[in-house]
Amino acid sequence: MAIPLVRAADVAEAAVLLEGVVRRTPLEHSRALAELVGGPVWLKTENLQRAGSFKIRGAYTRLARLTADERARGVVAASAGNHAQGVALAARLLGCPATVFMPESAPLPKVAATRAYGADIRLAGQDLAAALPAAAEHAERTGAVFIHPFDHPDVIAGQGTVGLEALDQCPDVATVVVGTGGGGLVSGVAAVVKERRPDVRVVAVQAEGAAAFPGSLAAGRPVALAQTATMADGIAVAAPSDLTLAHVQRLVDDVRTVSEEDLSRALLLCLERAKLVVEPAGVAAVAAVLADPGSFRPPVVAVVSGGNIDPLLLLKVVQHGMAAAGRYLSLRVRVPDRPGSLAGVLAELAATGVNVLEVEHERTATRLHLGEVEIFVVLETRGPGHAEDVMAALSAAGYAVSAG
Repeated sequence: MAIPLVRAADVAEAAVLLEGVVRRTPLEHSRALAELVGGPVWLKTENLQRAGSFKIRGAYTRLARLTADERARGVVAASAGNHAQGVALAARLLGCPATVFMPESAPLPKVAATRAYGADIRLAGQDLAAALPAAAEHAERTGAVFIHPFDHPDVIAGQGTVGLEALDQCPDVATVVVGTGGGGLVSGVAAVVKERRPDVRVVAVQAEGAAAFPGSLAAGRPVALAQTATMADGIAVAAPSDLTLAHVQRLVDDVRTVSEEDLSRALLLCLERAKLVVEPAGVAAVAAVLADPGSFRPPVVAVVSGGNIDPLLLLKVVQHGMAAAGRYLSLRVRVPDRPGSLAGVLAELAATGVNVLEVEHERTATRLHLGEVEIFVVLETRGPGHAEDVMAALSAAGYAVSAG
């Protein structure tokens, strides 16, 4: 028997329920992406949503449809952060007690924000796969209602209001791109988009290290990954549910994966060019467009799904993104071991306009000839072209240079 899907009418009803609760987030044009794609690219900025992500939409829809008795018993959820905050905020708005189980590895700002919304926080296990059964056991023991992050029609309908808004804000949209973990957001978006505009292509994007949909689609049933490994903790879900898999099977045109380098580059682009603070999971759709712009027919709407990022992770990802974008260059330069050699290399580098970040001297490696020293430098460049110019300048000056 086929699993019934969420319909556009369900999403429209959720939109009425959410009026005055969620923000109608802006659609921001990205000139940088538009130049690559060859037509308009719009960013649906759910990172500017209440609680920092789209999750409040589904959480509030689900909680608002509970009975008074169910809300009195309280709710429980499991999440790495964004669903936790969405449930905690929705519970506060509806006067409902909330307990949230979070992995011990959950980013501290997400834990603090969830607690600030009034939820009782319990840390359980190293990942979401461990937190979910702990939350389910709590629900069975206490009578609290378990609020799954994606496996419920009300949650999917609430998340689908992102797509409803996008259709209204960009009536001529040709492609909608959605970052995907368990599939609640892309299921809801596809439900409304495909019914109202069947010509629009819907693309789901997963992190390579947490891509559960390709295997599940191939098998025709949810297949759990043995492990997930990605900086994008918000979409690090080991398996979809039967419900979200059914939506993706029947409504989504393509499922793509992006690398950690793709995510880093996209996050850096959003910071530098769009002036948007985003988290790795939130930028998956942008990463897909940036990695393969020719595959997306414009106008494109890419959903930026969240912006809750730990500042320490942001620093690391920016550095990773700069390296992936060719903005960092590591070089090894061999020179005679005599006074002034290092100064000579640094003078050549200064003339090229690079910024020297690190310098190391190596005299004892077996690969070096007698009387030879190797200088290892890390440089900040203006991009791949500038990096090539730097290497060419050192070679022209007579130095033996290689990428480090």
